[in-house]
Amino acid sequence: MGLGTFKGGIHPNDGKNLSKDKPIKEILPKGELVYPLSQHIGAPAVPIVEKGQRVLEGQKIAEAQGFVSAPIYATVSGTVKAIEPRRGVVGNKIMSIVVENDGLYETVQYPDHGPYEKLSKDEIRQIIQEAGIVGMGGAGFPTHVKLSPKEPEKIDFVIANCAECEPYLTSDYRRMLEEPEKLVEGLKIILRLFDNAKGILAVEDNKRDCIEILEKLTQNEERITVKALKTKYPQGAERQLIYASTGRKINSKMLPADAGCVVNNVDTIVAVYHAVVEGKPLMNRIVTVTGNAIKNPRNFIVRVGTNYAELIEEAGGFKKEPAKIVSGGPMMGFAIFELDLPVTKTSSALLCMTKDEVAQYEPTNCINCGKCVDVCPGRIVPSRVADYAEHHDTEKFQKANGMECCECGCCSFICPAKRPLTQSIKSMRKMVLASRKK
Repeated sequence: MGLGTFKGGIHPNDGKNLSKDKPIKEILPKGELVYPLSQHIGAPAVPIVEKGQRVLEGQKIAEAQGFVSAPIYATVSGTVKAIEPRRGVVGNKIMSIVVENDGLYETVQYPDHGPYEKLSKDEIRQIIQEAGIVGMGGAGFPTHVKLSPKEPEKIDFVIANCAECEPYLTSDYRRMLEEPEKLVEGLKIILRLFDNAKGILAVEDNKRDCIEILEKLTQNEERITVKALKTKYPQGAERQLIYASTGRKINSKMLPADAGCVVNNVDTIVAVYHAVVEGKPLMNRIVTVTGNAIKNPRNFIVRVGTNYAELIEEAGGFKKEPAKIVSGGPMMGFAIFELDLPVTKTSSALLCMTKDEVAQYEPTNCINCGKCVDVCPGRIVPSRVADYAEHHDTEKFQKANGMECCECGCCSFICPAKRPLTQSIKSMRKMVLASRKK
């Protein structure tokens, strides 16, 4: 059977060799921990602790505000130092709970839910909701909402997004190598919510060792298959992943559930395992600290709230002053100007580069080469759509299918004129979505 893939896409230098062969290392935070109340799509969580109050590791400190929201838990024991605005990765200030770590790591008693095979669908969803699990691939959509479609009987596929196509990131790769059993069990738990669904572990073919491990673990699982995908960016984007894995298409007006699919990231599925089997809420995640400015690139298991500067220190610090630091990967991440920022549920990586290639070039006029059209997985004309965005022509932007952009960055990457195509389109998409909400 051929490899699953899609039209378009690019093959940037993946940089994964810097960190992929080193085992995951767990680190303990040293200083204060900062918990932004908006670590997910939806309404911010509401604090349920006060300044001066002592909290334990695993204690809920912020309650979800509505169905599309998620609670937040303390990841250390200590004292609530403040509830105040703190800087986020995109530069904005977010109301946050600040906890002074006492270094004792005293823990609450986690609930014993018993064998998950005996839990009802509603009980499983409730556990996932209460655990504060969100999409950990970067979107931060509350997982319990995704697992609660209007017609669950019409879900045909539950897809585990094991592609990890973003350059430099290797956290999912290490998770699949070191804890594949948790990934498979987490997928089996999710499958219990959908009686008619098959599970797909969708893995890019540059991770042959992971494919072999997962195939061996699932050889007796009638409802789970391993699907090898062609290594190409953005193979892990939701629309492209669904098409490559199932042949089904969705657009910007559809949800995956409309095509009978549910998609979850590797770390998200493992978090489901921890919540349902071990009774633990979402308190940590794997973060890739990498780039040619880092002395010892590798993956760390990091507690939510930990300061970014502590991750750099654990990786040996800088071997050379970085020209650019990105929170996330080079294609979809955010450039940051300081390290005094907290790890959140959606923090996937810290990329530190000695050379800022983007800043070296000044954009020039479009030469109509058509390269952006060739690589666009959304099958739009990025150069034309970006023109409409730059001229704030909302009507033409939408007529040219600008809303079908998945903001992957392929067009900006390939453009010989170095035009910031994705950035222009992304800004206009936000404006259109905001106007639709009014």
